Amino acid sequence: MYWTKDFIPTLRQVPQEAETISHQLMLRAALVRMLMAGVYTYLPLGLKVLNNIEDIIRQEMELAGARELLLPALQPLELWAKTGRDKLLGEVMIKFTDRRGRNICLGPTHEEVITDLASNYISSYRQLPLVLYQIQTKFRDEIRPRFGLVRSCEFVMKDAYSFDADQEGLDKNYQAMLQAYIAVFRRCGLKVLVVEADSGVMGGSVSHEFMVPAKDGEDTVFACLKCNQALAYKEGKKENCPKCNSAMEKINTLEIGHIFQLGTKYSDSLAANFLDAKGEQKPVIMGCYGIGVSRLIPAIIEQNNDKDGIIWPVEVAPYQVIVSALDVTDENIMEKAKEVYDSLSASGIKVLFDDRDERAGVKFKDADLLGVPVLVVIGRDSVKNNTIELKLRKDKEKIIGSKEEVLEKIKGFLNG
Repeated sequence: MYWTKDFIPTLRQVPQEAETISHQLMLRAALVRMLMAGVYTYLPLGLKVLNNIEDIIRQEMELAGARELLLPALQPLELWAKTGRDKLLGEVMIKFTDRRGRNICLGPTHEEVITDLASNYISSYRQLPLVLYQIQTKFRDEIRPRFGLVRSCEFVMKDAYSFDADQEGLDKNYQAMLQAYIAVFRRCGLKVLVVEADSGVMGGSVSHEFMVPAKDGEDTVFACLKCNQALAYKEGKKENCPKCNSAMEKINTLEIGHIFQLGTKYSDSLAANFLDAKGEQKPVIMGCYGIGVSRLIPAIIEQNNDKDGIIWPVEVAPYQVIVSALDVTDENIMEKAKEVYDSLSASGIKVLFDDRDERAGVKFKDADLLGVPVLVVIGRDSVKNNTIELKLRKDKEKIIGSKEEVLEKIKGFLNG
């Protein structure tokens, strides 16, 4: 893609409404734009990042044996009344009455809907185990939307649901999902703490949160940085690490995922039953597994930035390489830059060609702000010496070599 044909309205100044570094950089790097408090438009770069994260999630969910579907955002409130959660969530739910007089909500989550689906299709133990997941927009009337995509009224989540005949099956699926989540977050370039957690309004017996250490995180935990053990923080207690007995450090974190062993909480309420091998009717045993997909964007930025801007991990970056022509009025520079751009594109690499008629300083600052992993610089020295300059965003390493040498370096770096 040519920069002049893309839509990348970067900002020089930090917007006043942005409190955290991730919120500031999302706005400055043209990832999102706020329409109103808690509601954001994804600009082309932000949508690319979101799509890349979703692709990673889909790959890991498929490997874990889950199958994708899409549940409706519009949900009948009578379904929620059966579990009593219409009262528990209360004013957080966005509710209205349609022209037919039906009481409806915009789905803040989908446990009731997926259980209703299961109750209509699962009838025998032979259909179990089953794991279904979706990536869907959720809606919550947040009292205080803040920190950009961290706490918003409209957000994207991945939620998976497992259906098993017994506790042993649930334990197996729970561990499979836990490991899949660790793989997702690793591929997103995140260091994550797994914390035993309270199940809250979701219900169930066992629950774990996935927490990202972040300077401006909403939550606080005690963590052992020596063995990566984390515990929920309680004021006034000092939780030494139970694993290695080292002193634990109090750190701010951002929740990006939560998994639950729901048991029969929803299947009991919504009559999701099956016949076991003896012909006896039993409730399906369920698990629930959520990832804040849109929340991952600020989480990644919180852990991957410097004073100049974002430093995207390769798999989530909106582009993998920027080819920057430092003087677009010079035909020789443009010819060489286009040649490199075409070669990279032909190799299946996602490339942004900075063909703007701007000063070199502006191009360098924007490249750092956007955080694309690799910058290829084509200037007068490139034409004169028949060389290409390569800069890696993460450690600012510079490499100068022939076109062939540099292209091989780029492929090697992007492939890990």
